[in-house]
Amino acid sequence: MRKIAQSISRACAFSFGAILVASCASPSLSSPSVSEPLVTETRRDNMFTQTIASLREAVDKRRVAGVPVPIPADPGGGYTHEQHKQNGKTVYEAGMLYELTGEIEYLDFAADILADYADLYPTLDLHPEVKPSTPSRLFWQGLNEAVWLVYVSQGYAAIRDDLSDAQRSDIETNLLRPMADFLSEGSPQTFNRIHNHGTWAAAAVGMTGYTLDDRDLVDKALYGLDKSGDAGFLKQVEELFSPDGYYAEGPYYQRYALMPFILFAQAIDRNDPDMEIFNYRDQVLVKAITATIQQSYAGKFFPINDAIREKGLSTNELRYGVAIAYDLTGEPSLLSIALQQGSVVPTPEGRAVAEAIAAGEAGPFPFKTLQLRDGPQGDRGALVILRNGSADDDAAIVFKPTSQGLGHGHFDRLGLIYYDNGDEIVADYGAARFLNVAPKNGGRYLPENTSWAKQTVAHNTLVVDQRSQFGGDWRLAEERPSEVLAFDDTPGASFAAAQITGAYDGVDVRRVVAMVDRPGGGSYVIDIVLGESDGTHTYDLPVHFKGQLIETNLPFEYSTDLLVPMGDDDGYEHLWKTAETRVVPANAHSEVSILVRDQFYTLTLATTGEATAYLTRLGANDPDNNLRNEQAMIFRTQGKSTAFASVYERHGRYDNDEEVTVFSGSSIAQIDIHEREGIYIISVSPETTNPIMVFVAKESGESSSHVVRVGQKTYKWQGPVGLFASSGPSRNDKSGGELE
Repeated sequence: MRKIAQSISRACAFSFGAILVASCASPSLSSPSVSEPLVTETRRDNMFTQTIASLREAVDKRRVAGVPVPIPADPGGGYTHEQHKQNGKTVYEAGMLYELTGEIEYLDFAADILADYADLYPTLDLHPEVKPSTPSRLFWQGLNEAVWLVYVSQGYAAIRDDLSDAQRSDIETNLLRPMADFLSEGSPQTFNRIHNHGTWAAAAVGMTGYTLDDRDLVDKALYGLDKSGDAGFLKQVEELFSPDGYYAEGPYYQRYALMPFILFAQAIDRNDPDMEIFNYRDQVLVKAITATIQQSYAGKFFPINDAIREKGLSTNELRYGVAIAYDLTGEPSLLSIALQQGSVVPTPEGRAVAEAIAAGEAGPFPFKTLQLRDGPQGDRGALVILRNGSADDDAAIVFKPTSQGLGHGHFDRLGLIYYDNGDEIVADYGAARFLNVAPKNGGRYLPENTSWAKQTVAHNTLVVDQRSQFGGDWRLAEERPSEVLAFDDTPGASFAAAQITGAYDGVDVRRVVAMVDRPGGGSYVIDIVLGESDGTHTYDLPVHFKGQLIETNLPFEYSTDLLVPMGDDDGYEHLWKTAETRVVPANAHSEVSILVRDQFYTLTLATTGEATAYLTRLGANDPDNNLRNEQAMIFRTQGKSTAFASVYERHGRYDNDEEVTVFSGSSIAQIDIHEREGIYIISVSPETTNPIMVFVAKESGESSSHVVRVGQKTYKWQGPVGLFASSGPSRNDKSGGELE
């Protein structure tokens, strides 16, 4: 880690942002300090100066107005919840400003708030709205209490040396130690849990331990309550991240958990440098920061699992992550993310980011096609991202052959999201939750998160017999991860293939997604979904699309005077059936065109068997108006096996200002699907170029070799998938494909 000039004004140095604390009992440990010269040395026109000015203004307003410390009463989103949350950040921010400026009013402000809490905390029993599984006193769940202590321990560390002995004794004896004990020994079910709640608790207790020079608290945080290493922070780093930095619960919770992971890691780095925590597991924590950025599109995180869709790169957690990663690596591309975020954190690392940006050192961040392996050993599937460029608003496919994602995971294995031109075209619902909106179940997850958002039909993946994967049992699902069969990142002809067994009894599900250059610009997104069984089943493929339906050749008959739900369970009870087709023949050429903002998109689809299509609206059986009014198509076939082959493409344009409309329609003349000797043969025929050929072999071994003759051409490839683009021989070198 690059070193920042040391301050000698204090015997016990402290780094905000690291946000850590070098123990007074260990004066030999170096720790950067941000004291009086910091502001004056910084360019007045850079982002850091702006950050400090805004912070001072906000804290001064609270200081003048006074800070109430109410008796806890409300769940998430209620007055007392929000006030206590704000107070914890105020202690942190006032401490930071005292460290930056040396102005005594900030020390007094933070100390007064802490003294009020030292009076309040010993009087508290469990919170009146307590969540029994994660007990707490100040908040309705222990997670919030841990987050509060992470902030407060840092603010206290900044002022501790300049408090009187009596002040320190009061704050530590009546607040910090009791809270750390409650979050550890008093909450073993959370503290020893491998989960983001456990991460926050470990960070809170460990950082408090470093602040108070309490090695017992530190070791419990690092190694679990019994200090065996079977739990605690290091175990969480081992179990929750894959070797590529993918977090088990998905990008939304990766963003949330990033803060305690990196802040506590900095505390460890300052106080126990011999642990080399940022080199642990081949620098997995640094990888986790860049992996979080990769799991975004147009500034927003992929909304898989229990995700709040509005969260994105500008969140506070990732602003710290970017600053810390830049401090560790000096990677210029991280500076462009900081520019996109629009502000920096008020720490030494944030200052370095701002000065590098002001010096013109920022470079573009390389958004790219990649697979982020899942599981501690990288063998529990992967999250696959296919992109047709390096900008964060180029076309992208998110393909989800991952593990379940623990209790926050949705039953959407092999799900798909399609982005293009800065928009979500084929969408994921995310979580059914209004975060911290008290009238909506206290800001907690809504009942519809279980009855709709987690159910398989709420996602763009195969549904068998109108039931959700694994019977809706996440623990069973966690035992059976997806398997990635193939991945190829060749520009202009990238693809991935995966399968899941056990999601439905007796049914194997496979999916192949590809992104192939489209003549005239853009990409064809090719999607092949296969379901195979010895018994007869109903197979549904939902497509949750954005925008306005413009045109279709499907023979829909619309419900004009009566709406009925699509089913009575597993999410179908929330879908109004608004239209239904007559039977569509096998291999029929079906088209649906939509308008999203200023672009037209067409989905062209064919199936191996007769199909029925439905249009749906979300909102049935929703008396509390908890669900968004969204639309979908569902394509349904019946039989022992099924194959859906779809192609998405962008075309034309819609310019409302200039009143110019170009609607060219699909460029796909035909899609054909056949099966021959254990190989699915999918031919996608554009109107003006040679067909794109995709071969999917039931023999899924990477080393298996295949030869298929179609018409006058012979196709050879190795592995479960062969992709041959219309421009001639396969560009998919990693599969070994060649055309004779």
